[in-house]
Amino acid sequence: MPRHPTHDAPPSRPAVKLRHAPQQVRIIGGLWKRTPLAVALIDGLRPTPDRVRETVFNWLGQTLDGLVCVDLFAGTGALGFEAASRGAQRVVLVEQHPRAAAQLRAVKLKLSAEAVEIVEADALRFARGSTPKSADVVFLDPPFDSSLLADVWPHALKLVAPGGALYVESKAPVEDLGELPPDWAVVRRGRAGLVHYHLLRHDVQ
Repeated sequence: MPRHPTHDAPPSRPAVKLRHAPQQVRIIGGLWKRTPLAVALIDGLRPTPDRVRETVFNWLGQTLDGLVCVDLFAGTGALGFEAASRGAQRVVLVEQHPRAAAQLRAVKLKLSAEAVEIVEADALRFARGSTPKSADVVFLDPPFDSSLLADVWPHALKLVAPGGALYVESKAPVEDLGELPPDWAVVRRGRAGLVHYHLLRHDVQ
């Protein structure tokens, strides 16, 4: 099947601040539009900026009705709750840090977000143990200065169903992780400061 064309997004400004995260981010669209999400002061917690998230969900489509989404490093839940706000049928937020996971549960309760499931677990173990091709969209945004991306990356690819998408944030172009499987293609990319962000599609063969 022909690969999707790649469209580069211009660098966003202002640059992402990696050391001093904002105290809150907001849900951009859908049912809970403009709802603020608090950002806990946890080392390494770096939520996807509002402007980048808006771009990503423009790439994915304004509505995600009926889709199953998995965020392997949920953090503040900004990506996952955004997906649920836009109609995703099921959203699994995986977060290992106890305080961050507790905050995710509090947000779920506040929003009455029945489609959202919070899993307090190690992302790599979760991805390894999950059913292959069980998600329509997987978000992969590990702590910026960690080596977790290379470890989780191959398992995240296996989670995505044919026709689905994988969103990746990283400190280098995703191609640095190695050659993509033949049924995968980077279809969108952008950069915000030091952060590279990409949307990959799993083509239906």
